[in-house]
This record gives sequence, C-alpha cells and structure tokens, in this order.
Amino acid sequence: MSDLARFSINQMTVRQLPLPDLVDACVRLGIPGVGLWREPVAEYGLEATAKLVRDAGLAVTTLCRGGFFTTTAGPDDNRAAVDEAAALGTDTLVLVSGGLPPGGKDLPAARALIAGALAELAPYAASRGVRLAIEPLHPMYAADRCAVSTLDQALALAQPFPAAQVGVVVDTYHVWWDDRAPAAVARAGAEGRIHSFQLADWTTPLPAGVLTGRGQLGDGTVDLRAWRERVDAAGYTGPIEVELFNDTLWARDGLDVLEDTARRYVAHVL
Repeated sequence: MSDLARFSINQMTVRQLPLPDLVDACVRLGIPGVGLWREPVAEYGLEATAKLVRDAGLAVTTLCRGGFFTTTAGPDDNRAAVDEAAALGTDTLVLVSGGLPPGGKDLPAARALIAGALAELAPYAASRGVRLAIEPLHPMYAADRCAVSTLDQALALAQPFPAAQVGVVVDTYHVWWDDRAPAAVARAGAEGRIHSFQLADWTTPLPAGVLTGRGQLGDGTVDLRAWRERVDAAGYTGPIEVELFNDTLWARDGLDVLEDTARRYVAHVL
C-alpha cells in the first residue's frame, strides 16, 4: 500500500507479538520498516533477528536504545549497542541519555556528563556506520530517565559533531508541548540532524506508571498531521515510526493493534 511507504512500526507498540509474527504481519500488510529494541532482539538472537528481517525485505529504521550515560550504562554497553545496530543493518541508534546521577540535583552537570559520553561514543559509532540520535524526553522524565528535555537541548549536545554522526529524534509525545520545538525542527532539518521521527499521541489522565501513557494515534491532543507536515517541511523524508507504550494496547491481540495502528497512521498522519 503506497500510503504506508514511510510507515514503520516500533516493536514496542506490539510487544506481545513474537518477532516472527511481527515480521510476517508487516510483509502481509505492506509495512516496510520496523524499529527494534535491544532486549527482545537479544532474546531472539542478534544474528537470527538480522537474518529474519533481512530475508523478509524489511528495513530496520532504528535500534533502541543506547545512552543512560549518567546512571547505569557504561562505554562498553553503548559500544555493544552500536555493534548491534550495525549487525541489524540500521544506521540509527536512539539514545535515551539518562537522568540525574544518584543523589544528584544538578541538571546542567548531568548534561555535561552526557556531552562527555557522546564525545567518546560518536567516533566509534561513525566507524561502524551508525548515527547517534539523541531523543529528548518530556520534562517529567528529567530526574530519572533523561536530562535532555527539549529539542534545543538535544541540538546543543549534537552541535559539536558532524550531522552524519550525531542528530536528534523528533518524537511527538515528548516535544508537542514546547512552543520552541517548531523552530528547533526547522533548524535540525537545515543541519541534516533529524535522524528519526516518531509518533505517539498524548492522552490524559496519565497512568500511574507514566511510562505506559503513550496514546494511540488519534486518541489524544497532538496534531499529528501538523507535526508530520512540519518535519517534512524541514526536509526530512525518512521513515515515520509509531512507538507506543500502552498497557491497554498490549492487552489486545497484537495483529489487531498493528492493523489498527496502520489505519490510524493513514487517517491521522497523512
């Protein structure tokens, strides 16, 4: 289906589907791309995953995730994430950078730690043909998951590096609220730093766990089509990846969720 030419389904959206079932469904529905996560890839096997996706003719649009530079992940784990991305045939490793160090209260200092880790990781990633994509997360995650809360902050961290090495993720769930984000999108596009574009809607009330609050397309307050048009206008022509963390969706049949997500993509994004 030509309407799905840029559509990519992030594995987490339908995490209840075993990887072979997901791949088979994507082929059947004409979905050309998948975004993968390191943990289920490791469970299925890195080489087996690479072969499965390659033989099906699917593109791996991103691998998630590297980062957590300020807390738990060290250089070895992040280099391993780069190697896994290269083995899977994707050129984009998404980075969730990490929040405040344990006991910390200094956000600028946390971002300085992230900058230092990027300086160490970026040349290695470049040598493996992998781009680092810094994902700003909504400020409610700043303390424990990501001290990078806006596209402006992500671009500032990316700026010291060539655009082919370090860029940003534009994720509607995390940046839709920021009135400076449209200008940042335009700047990121002009610099060639939009390495991934991800969609999720914002619905309220948020669940108690917060992490599983990413709403299905069309169920919330984000003008998804306007964001697609904005990112397109910035010169981005790559995959559009739908990444949803949602307990209600995970409790449903995964194939139904996948088909519904594809329909909603056409209805609310194109």
